[in-house]
Amino acid sequence: MIDASTFLRRALLADALFSGVAALGFTVGAGTFATVFNLPEALLRETGLFLIAYTALVGWLASRTVVVKPLVLLVVVGNAAWTVGSIALLFSGAVSPNLPGELMIVAQAIATGVFAELQYVGLRKSGSAVAA
Repeated sequence: MIDASTFLRRALLADALFSGVAALGFTVGAGTFATVFNLPEALLRETGLFLIAYTALVGWLASRTVVVKPLVLLVVVGNAAWTVGSIALLFSGAVSPNLPGELMIVAQAIATGVFAELQYVGLRKSGSAVAA
């Protein structure tokens, strides 16, 4: 357990807000977004459902003054992996998004990469271990 810096907590909160909006949009509006982005509706809905759980975890972490460091590292690594995976999806041929779909995938990959970096910096700014 470590004392979470204000920077880390704000980075986690920003991630939770961004992810929460995406979760709601992709879960509720999967059919509409599938048409707009030329992406599979199931992919968008399942992404939205995953993001509901992710938002809850990251939002909970953001609300803590003391956090479990490996859990925050998991979020950082997960965000980095999401960024790489999103770009890999574009080159894989598994989906054929239109231009708005490609732009959306790239934009959210960049945002997720930025969150990973901000959270990593926030983790480094956080205090030392505290007794449980």
